[in-house]
Amino acid sequence: MARLNVRAHWRDSVRPARFFVIDARSALPCLLFLVHIRWWTFWSFLAIAVFFALLERLGFTITVFARLSRSLLAGPRKLCRPWWREDKL
Repeated sequence: MARLNVRAHWRDSVRPARFFVIDARSALPCLLFLVHIRWWTFWSFLAIAVFFALLERLGFTITVFARLSRSLLAGPRKLCRPWWREDKL
């Protein structure tokens, strides 16, 4: 039996999926553009692809970026009780 010449390693399973140079997470806008060819679908696909490329360039994943944006929106003050149940002075 011939031995397979496999260049992939199990550590390669964590790499993000790609379609040539485009991130695979932007496949849905690409499909939308290919089905409904208009300028606004092209520009939205391009914006989403650039957004994912920028996130990868900065070293973020979608989860990390969502947590970062949530913490920036929440602000520095973290309350243990909701604002509507705080004691008003």
